[in-house]
Amino acid sequence: MEASTAGRIVDWIQRYRPTVVDITGGAPELSAFFKFMVESARQSGARVIDRNNLTIIEEDGFSDLPEYLAEQQVEIIASLPCYEPKNVNKQRGAGVFEKSISALQKLNAVGYGAKLPLHLVYNPVGANLPPAQKELECDYRAALWNQFGIVFTGLYTITNQPIARFAEDLRRQGQWDLYSELLVNHFNPATLEELMCRSTLNVGYDGLVYDCDFNQMLGLPLAGRSGMPLWEIEPDVLDGLEISTGAHCFACTAGAGSSCGGSLA
Repeated sequence: MEASTAGRIVDWIQRYRPTVVDITGGAPELSAFFKFMVESARQSGARVIDRNNLTIIEEDGFSDLPEYLAEQQVEIIASLPCYEPKNVNKQRGAGVFEKSISALQKLNAVGYGAKLPLHLVYNPVGANLPPAQKELECDYRAALWNQFGIVFTGLYTITNQPIARFAEDLRRQGQWDLYSELLVNHFNPATLEELMCRSTLNVGYDGLVYDCDFNQMLGLPLAGRSGMPLWEIEPDVLDGLEISTGAHCFACTAGAGSSCGGSLA
């Protein structure tokens, strides 16, 4: 992200004061403008969320991140695809589970999971829908507390989107059609009212706006507004605007549903 883009995004936030600013992107803390955006959004009164991959806290130069986020009262949503080391390391790489546990313990030490919100994110392995969110949360709580003394606020289950690397894996394994049928056959109309694309905007590193981060990855712009940056948009223009959709949207509407805040139904 260029400095001018970061400045324009912050100007928009301070002008229109959105209630939530959700910062994501794999490891958003690596951005030179991460703290600038966090502090500017907090000053505008926004609830700020950091989508944290946990392992960043274990990297050189980021040891002060737990204290900084706590000081700014930033909500953390952290990826921990399973509470078993074998599954996490298989899905995200060797040693990731151990680093994630260490990071969670450091976050607990500064108040996350008790005084400050700390949510974990579960993604299923392979071409499957996630299990019931509440039941899985109980399993996570028991395992992480009993083995590591870790506490957290809640668990979000998120369905894997058939895009990018996961889509490539499905095709390579001959499971693309099977997974597509699974999503379509489990379509749940009760999820539609709470879909994240109906109440959020995704802003790319270049400032361009999309209905959700999955649409950003697929290059699907706002309907009829290709290449529009955030600073050219007034919020009232978005009311009633058509949402760009595709076959991948069945992932958000399958079963109990899936959003940036977990299951929907």
